[in-house]
Amino acid sequence: MSTKTNEKPTTDEVLLDIADYAVNGEITSEEALKTARYVLLDTIGCGLLALRYPECTKHLGPIVPGTTVPNGVRVPGTQFELDPVQGAFNIGTVIRWLDYNDTWLAAEWGHPSDNLGGILATADYVSRQRLANGEKPLTMEDVLAATVKAHEIQGVLALENSLNRQGLDHVLFVKVASTAVVTAMLGGNKEQVADAVSQAWVDNSSLRTYRHAPNAGSRKSWAAGDATSRAVRLALMTMKGEMGYASALTAPNWGFQDVLFGGETINLARPLGSYVMENVLFKVSYPAEFHAQTAAEAAIQLHDEVAWRLDEIAEVKITTHESAIRIIDKTGPLHNPADRDHSLQYITAIGLIYGELTADHYEDEVAKNPEIDELRLKMYTEENKRYTADYLDPDKRSIANAVQVVFKDGSKTENIAVEYPLGHRRRREESIPMLEEKYHENLKTRFPAGQADDLLDLCINAERLRNTTVNDFMASYII
Repeated sequence: MSTKTNEKPTTDEVLLDIADYAVNGEITSEEALKTARYVLLDTIGCGLLALRYPECTKHLGPIVPGTTVPNGVRVPGTQFELDPVQGAFNIGTVIRWLDYNDTWLAAEWGHPSDNLGGILATADYVSRQRLANGEKPLTMEDVLAATVKAHEIQGVLALENSLNRQGLDHVLFVKVASTAVVTAMLGGNKEQVADAVSQAWVDNSSLRTYRHAPNAGSRKSWAAGDATSRAVRLALMTMKGEMGYASALTAPNWGFQDVLFGGETINLARPLGSYVMENVLFKVSYPAEFHAQTAAEAAIQLHDEVAWRLDEIAEVKITTHESAIRIIDKTGPLHNPADRDHSLQYITAIGLIYGELTADHYEDEVAKNPEIDELRLKMYTEENKRYTADYLDPDKRSIANAVQVVFKDGSKTENIAVEYPLGHRRRREESIPMLEEKYHENLKTRFPAGQADDLLDLCINAERLRNTTVNDFMASYII
């Protein structure tokens, strides 16, 4: 009878590379740090706007009502002070609720600013603990550097490792990235970060069930909050001495690659630096799944020409890329806001009919308009192979859509094509004033005018923000 050896394996290279970067990586790119500042303000603004929606706010607060936590984590726009795990869940949930924060598109998709749930919670926790012990707190410069690192880890993992083709959800990469960065923020060394990250991989991944018909639902709005809070939990456990699992990815039969990734190898497609932050995509104008952003922009351009002729429309042609067809090409009933903001046809219809797209357009009151479904029935999608190729090209990363309306009399509109959305690196300078305005408008949904103006200045004034302590920054958002 043969026996299996029980020799301790060497630590997986991916775990070590991520850990080394999280602990020792230096962020020297001024473009990345500037972009991280806009990621921060945009992400917090998205969370503040989400507080208008009871379906979001019902998830907030402590798990046990009335629980108080001395020196706890503050949740922007609320009066909650929570433990760091639940604080990360709260912050991560409001960030993602409206599908309005930044995006990364590659073999896997995702929203790297989801990691700010864990980063802000951990930074506030560490800072308040340090102050209580007479030590110096972290500054927002530390938060910006951590944000660049989390973006990089999640985004580089996404370049060639497609979780979605295995039926797994992209929030696993949020969990991995957040775990690495917050363990380092807690003082973890390279070995401890590798141990914690191994736990994130062993932890498994959510299924994508809740993102796709016929089951699309609101879990997609809190899944990232769950992932980034789980990361904080794993980091805290590791810092108390919990062991890791050296071959969590590569162990034959029992590792992530064999069990959940079809035997394929998880890899880092490029050295970890600041590439992702420099190329991240902002949702500037439209709270919609990013593969539909350019369709919304094209449809809104056509609004004035077609809105008064809706009953004369014979068909609407949407030319798009393969990923959009696979993810958000959706016919049939749409049952809730989460279903609607992941429908290419619904988003296009809203743009054509209303000439704008806001979070309110996904709510039941608007969705009852019969013109929307009548228009959806007249739509068809078609892949443009060049759009698909340019979407995957690392030097382009376009997210192209084109919309054309054909009328019953045979006349047609121009075929409006938008290849690079607002918020793309190629349109970054055009987007910055709009991002600032978006943030300011979101602030005004929660704070008096004077406080909103000061919070705007805090985030657009680079020097002031860098030197602000995390505890003071988080306190400034208490309502």
